[in-house]
Amino acid sequence: MLALPFPALDPVLVEIGPFAIRWYALAYIAGIVLGWWGARRLAALPPAVATRAQVDDFVTWATLGIILGGRLGYVLLYRPLHYLHNPLEIPAVWQGGMSFHGGALGVILAAWLFCRRRGLDPVAFADRVAPVVPVGLLLGRLANFINGELWGRVTEVPWGMVFPGAGPLPRHPSQLYQAFLEGAVLLALLLWLASRPALRARRGFLSGAFLAGYGVARIIGEMFRQPDAHLGFLPGGVTMGQVLSVPMVAAGLWLMLRARPLAAREAADLRAPGRDAA
Repeated sequence: MLALPFPALDPVLVEIGPFAIRWYALAYIAGIVLGWWGARRLAALPPAVATRAQVDDFVTWATLGIILGGRLGYVLLYRPLHYLHNPLEIPAVWQGGMSFHGGALGVILAAWLFCRRRGLDPVAFADRVAPVVPVGLLLGRLANFINGELWGRVTEVPWGMVFPGAGPLPRHPSQLYQAFLEGAVLLALLLWLASRPALRARRGFLSGAFLAGYGVARIIGEMFRQPDAHLGFLPGGVTMGQVLSVPMVAAGLWLMLRARPLAAREAADLRAPGRDAA
């Protein structure tokens, strides 16, 4: 059976003594920085929902939501029994184990708390943050590929790869599939939607499009990805990633269907006097 050789890229970019910079860490950092830059630009588009200074302040909240939510999501949803018996391993994020669904909930909670403190509309604010999230997803999936982790199912397609530690059979490079669907395609779609003033003005539409779009992309990607070894396939042949994505699709469609245009007065109230200056 023919198979492409895995490029075997070093997951460590730079290593100086005990100090190491890994591609995975860089993916998180770059995703946050690029998302920050994009959200600042989107927040200023009419109807403006926040100042650039407020978006700057939110970055710290979002980072904490990503890390804490992603880690706790993995602990509770994927390996609860393991961490119940090994609680000291819970903070060891450098050993791997992050859940996107947990990270998404963490960021949603962080955004709600942040907007409540700043007097912002959390749904309208999320509409300006959601379209840039796929940047981090794209970089994160590419880092998964570089690390040779989260590989796909056994396949006979000519571009199948033999991943280190995954046995001798070629597998789908599902990390690249997910980088394309969850990252590049979803990013292009959301930025196009955000460029349409009529859709931008519909409170909750962009947030819903992100949730539904990610959920669909993840469900498709999971059809090619090998389930986590400690979970395997769930009843019906589905995966945990697919199960967790179904509520995202439902919530996204609900937000899109109920989205209504902001009235001129409501739009003006989103940036009431007395809030942070740009």
